[in-house]
Amino acid sequence: MIRLYHCADARSFRPLWALEELGLDYELTVMPFPPRYRAKEYMAVNPLGTIPALVDGETFMTESAAIVQYLATRYGPSPLAVGADDPAYGAWLNWLHFGEATLTFPQTLVLRYRRFEPGKAEVVADDYAKWFLARLRAVDRALQDRDWLCAGRFTAADISVGYALLLAAQLGLDAEFTPAIAAYWARLQARAGFRAAKASQIRHAPAGAEAFPA
Repeated sequence: MIRLYHCADARSFRPLWALEELGLDYELTVMPFPPRYRAKEYMAVNPLGTIPALVDGETFMTESAAIVQYLATRYGPSPLAVGADDPAYGAWLNWLHFGEATLTFPQTLVLRYRRFEPGKAEVVADDYAKWFLARLRAVDRALQDRDWLCAGRFTAADISVGYALLLAAQLGLDAEFTPAIAAYWARLQARAGFRAAKASQIRHAPAGAEAFPA
């Protein structure tokens, strides 16, 4: 049985969403954020204290985009994956990792200095918010003539980039979305897998647990 360690709306939402899209059975452990301080027993599972952690038999993973790729390919065939012989394979891999490496990274600094350490480095937070929005132009460009990022269908790449948009909405950056990105974000939220992942994290949340990034 696949087990996912998760904080509501944290990076672990990517693999949770993928699990729901794939219709896989899983066990979900929802913890308060950040678990390394508020659920210290988690350190025995993942000494880094980071979210997510996925355990699948002998497989242990902590990188959200890599977990999505693993699930889509390990439990395929699935329309979430794009095969190496498909012309869209390179674009799929690029968008899959763009969502984390290029989009989510600057947002983590906005989160830190606006939510967790306000007043300490507001200028840094503002600068990284601008960085995120500048890099979002690549997504806007890709969506000018299509509904999804690559391969002509919804794939794991949309999950990865879609989580970055979820975090942007949490941080109030969605007010700066272009019409194309706002429409894309609406399509993502309308997916049954997205809604099921949202419901699952609420259903499994311990009493009193706050959503990330509360």
